[in-house]
Amino acid sequence: MSRNFGPVGIIDIGSNSIRFVAYAGSERVPSTLFNEKVSAGLGRELATSGRIPDKAMDQAIAALARFRLLAKEMKLKRLDVVATAAVRDAENGEDFLARARKVGIEPTLITGEEEARLAALGVISAIPTARGVVADLGGGSLELTPVNGGQPEPGISLPLGVLRVGPDASAKQIAAMLKKQVPPSILAAAAERTLYLVGGSFRAYVQLDQHSAGYPLHIVHGHALDQVRARELRQLIRSMTPEQLKSRYGLSSTRAQTLHAAAAVLEALFRVLEPARAVASAYGLREGLLFDHLTIDRQHQDPLLVAALEAGEKLGRFGDHGAELDSWIAPLFPDDDAAARRLRLAACLLADVAWEAHPDFRALWAVDMGVHGNWVGIDAEGRTIIGRALWAAFGGEGPFAPGLANLVEERVLEHAGQWGAAIRLAQRLSGGTEKILSRCSIALDEGDVVLRLKSKDRALYSDAVARRHRQLASLMGCGARVEV
Repeated sequence: MSRNFGPVGIIDIGSNSIRFVAYAGSERVPSTLFNEKVSAGLGRELATSGRIPDKAMDQAIAALARFRLLAKEMKLKRLDVVATAAVRDAENGEDFLARARKVGIEPTLITGEEEARLAALGVISAIPTARGVVADLGGGSLELTPVNGGQPEPGISLPLGVLRVGPDASAKQIAAMLKKQVPPSILAAAAERTLYLVGGSFRAYVQLDQHSAGYPLHIVHGHALDQVRARELRQLIRSMTPEQLKSRYGLSSTRAQTLHAAAAVLEALFRVLEPARAVASAYGLREGLLFDHLTIDRQHQDPLLVAALEAGEKLGRFGDHGAELDSWIAPLFPDDDAAARRLRLAACLLADVAWEAHPDFRALWAVDMGVHGNWVGIDAEGRTIIGRALWAAFGGEGPFAPGLANLVEERVLEHAGQWGAAIRLAQRLSGGTEKILSRCSIALDEGDVVLRLKSKDRALYSDAVARRHRQLASLMGCGARVEV
């Protein structure tokens, strides 16, 4: 895994906002160093005058001048600047580009098709198994791109951004336009599969779903909803003013203003594309730009495991040995399928992240990291499973986060608890180091959890180790046996 590739930056000149983000850390799953947005609204008059308003242009140019100075002081190794629908379609788009150059910014004006491709790459970066259609809803345009097998297929860009369709958007009229302009290839790619939602307005829509339903995990990425729920949310949005939506559900003023339009677009997409469900992606065009710079080998790295490894190495006591830890406990869980093995490995990579916390709060700290970490390539169920494993690994007592526990079957959580108990035994036995694990082993044998030690390591089997050995065996419905 490559680290410290940055800092690098991206300035995304969109129809609704201009955002500057600086990244560093690992190439595959970059960490955000700085993130600032200016809601200039360059595209708010595209549907009426076809121009960028003077006030919006002035605000945007001032933001670009600030971002250029920040980028210089941050000593960015690379700065990508892209302009999308508003600048692309406005009559005075060239005037905007000329003014941007005068303050030292050289934007790349990308086509709608390129915008669609980059948004799809962002989704693939976060969800490598994505299969269906990416819907990137911006202020000035809507991009639709089929994805399958880790690759985007040719997409389209339509003038259906939230600023263009407006607060009185009609789902029926949008659906009629979609039926005329969406090619059969995209219809076939979406039918009975997944519609991946990208863009700030869609993210706000998903936040509304979570808050209004009392959902226990307020993380947008990976959140799913179906057509029935989408219709319910549209009715809720119709019944409230933007101010009410903001105050009751904690939405930003800008996003609350565009929710009706986003709801109408999504309803139309459900009608025409007929996906089985919609899933939100936290990654979009900017992350697609970063992903596009990677080698093929790095693109194929698992984003969850890369991020968990980075966290484990930063926070572990003696360097991360999560992969070795996972290999050591694996014989206890021969029936784990590929998906379970992946989550188990992620939990092992994070098995030492809370050692600096107060002993009374290590389990809570670890669960917070597992459940609320800045992960992609995982959904709410996966986060809960990792959290349950870490709860046991750090000796958590009592019920495990009742709200979260409702997201996952009890038997699955019990199994994750067994992973955690096995991790806890390994960490106590080895003192959190790697070499001791390589000299001993653990296995299931004739109904017992058998710990096998070399004679020179007999002294490692202390009362504390024996106690954790028995606890693990009890959770697995087995006896505990040690062989030297």
